[in-house]
Amino acid sequence: MRVAVRYYSRTGNTKAVAEAIAKTAGVAAVSVDTDEAAIKEPIDILFIGGALYAYGLDNHLKEYLATLKKDDVKKAVVFSTSWLSKHSIDLIKRSLTDAGIPVEAETFYLKSKEVNDKLKTAEEFASKFV
Repeated sequence: MRVAVRYYSRTGNTKAVAEAIAKTAGVAAVSVDTDEAAIKEPIDILFIGGALYAYGLDNHLKEYLATLKKDDVKKAVVFSTSWLSKHSIDLIKRSLTDAGIPVEAETFYLKSKEVNDKLKTAEEFASKFV
């Protein structure tokens, strides 16, 4: 099974969750603002995450989501962190479904202040899919 973990994080909270998920999946977590983030061959599962910034997704994540193609991603699993709202999950899911990429109904979310204490739950979440 081919798995990838991609994220965008300004404060490090989403990065920490991405790294916990990647640890369970046995892959590296890669920030979408790097050249290494491109999906170069089809994958079975893409864990993709980001947070809410000024009530929307950061442009790095929006631009990355626009590059994804249904032929390259069999299924996406969405995760997020934020201070108050899970709205980023809906925005990410919408981008993926608009591209024709199937999205797992179950998502993972942590409030920013909970991240360091609950990384084990991110690992447990990832284990459901890999």
